[in-house]
Amino acid sequence: MPQPRIKHTADDENEVHDVGGFADAGRCVVTPVVRFPAGVALAVVQAFAAIVQRAKTSHVATTPDADGVVRSQTFEEGDVYMIEKPFDGYVADRYLMDFYDVAERDICSRMHLHTGLRFVRMMTGPDTRIRVGSLSPFEITHVEGVTPFRPEVFADDLPDTPPGVHRIRHNLIVPPCSFVDMQIPRGTSHQFNAVGPHAVIDSVHPEESIEVFRERMSGYRMMAQTVFLADTLPPAASCLATLPDA
Repeated sequence: MPQPRIKHTADDENEVHDVGGFADAGRCVVTPVVRFPAGVALAVVQAFAAIVQRAKTSHVATTPDADGVVRSQTFEEGDVYMIEKPFDGYVADRYLMDFYDVAERDICSRMHLHTGLRFVRMMTGPDTRIRVGSLSPFEITHVEGVTPFRPEVFADDLPDTPPGVHRIRHNLIVPPCSFVDMQIPRGTSHQFNAVGPHAVIDSVHPEESIEVFRERMSGYRMMAQTVFLADTLPPAASCLATLPDA
């Protein structure tokens, strides 16, 4: 049986669904990978971020190519660059994201879901954490003797819900100078907020061509492949206040 569409309007870049009646299709699975010395972590994160920032000033990356793909894009969590695109016989692609620092902008990203599954590797440098949220508890991989650390988790109330709606938000902290992977099933809520200047994501979209076709979208745009669960971006206090050690 083919999977049903998630979007109401395929190319809407700010489609909002009712958070009160929303139910996750699955749970995000988190796997801590490695922790680095500060200098190593900073060099890696800055190298990835530099690729994204160069793309923002590139005529080639900001102009549709022969397949109509614009590689340099923006998302409300940060600047994005499609480093590898789909092609005939290969439905996946890969993005790099250079995060905004929520403290600098005084806003947090919204809870959202995607029309296709995602695999993300979150990478932090010194003095930087990523706060990950979901409406469902995280499943955390821990293989004794192999997994290097256990990330902090806690719960709070999802901010800015409509009157009469109360939802619990589950939170996980990616610590400084670390790599943490997350597998996100299609239609599963999540949000990322970087607290600090050095945070990037390496994100694989394993069914990009399939999801664009399934949702009847006109092109590859991360914003159009997203469904938000809030109308507006909340203030930074909503993703800073309960941050451990903040």
